[in-house]
This record gives sequence, structure tokens and C-alpha cells, in this order.
Amino acid sequence: MAEIVTLDQLPHKIEFIRSRNKNLKFVATNGCFDILHVGHIRYLQKAKQLGDVLIVGINSDSSVKKIKGLNRPLNLQNERAEVLASLSCVDIVSIFNEETAEKFLTMVKPDIYVKGGDYDPDNLPEAPLVKSIGAKVVIIPFVPGYSTTSTIERLKKN
Repeated sequence: MAEIVTLDQLPHKIEFIRSRNKNLKFVATNGCFDILHVGHIRYLQKAKQLGDVLIVGINSDSSVKKIKGLNRPLNLQNERAEVLASLSCVDIVSIFNEETAEKFLTMVKPDIYVKGGDYDPDNLPEAPLVKSIGAKVVIIPFVPGYSTTSTIERLKKN
């Protein structure tokens, strides 16, 4: 099982891992991951294939409310972190309070920053920071038909 660490612990954890093997490639991604579905799983598996260590930042409950609305998240941040940490492709999970991932990425300093195909790399709010730390942005194609919002809508109809 992956480790769940606070944002403050994250740089120390990464430094410890790097001290054991300086050649590891760190991949970071982030999101709400409110209801985990097959689109998330495929996305995270592909992200892991890009490097050696996959670090997933998840939006805190308060930041999810700001991004998705007052009825979200459906699952609390510690539960979402635990579910993600149970995936074999995930190595570290951390929760952040901001609406965007700049602070998280500043702590991680990844080699590769991954986002889903529903994002445009030129319009990512994190893109300038990612460039400044010398990381590469990789967009993984969106898996059509899978989203938390569509799952919620389907449940409402039933």
C-alpha cells in the first residue's frame, strides 16, 4: 500500500527516496478522485508507466467544494486518499487545500506532471511552474464515457 503523507512531509519523503536512488523518475498528478472509476484507474496506470514513483495529490474537501460545488465531494478526503493509496500503481498520496496544484508541485518537484486529456497543456494553471522546475507536462488521453459527474448524473436518473 502506498504511503499517505501530509504536504509538509512530502519533500522529506521524496528526499529520502531520492537519497536511496538518484536515478528515479518522479511522476506527479492531482485531482479530486471523488468516485474512483475505470477512467481514473487507466489514467493512473498510464501515469505510473512514465516513471518510477507516482505521487498523487488530491484536493481537500474544502477545495473540492470550491471547484465542483457544495454537494461535492461525495467521499471525504481521508477516504479518497486511502482508496488511491491501495492501488498498486500509486506510491505516495498527499492532500492539498488549494484549488490548483502549484503548492503540491512545488513540494514534489516532479520530472513529469501528468493531466488527463480533458486539459489543454497550454492552459494549465500549473504549466509555468512545471516549466520553471524543469519538468515535462504529459497529457494522457481522456477515457470517454467515464467521469464522476456522469456517474452522479446516472445515479440521479435511477
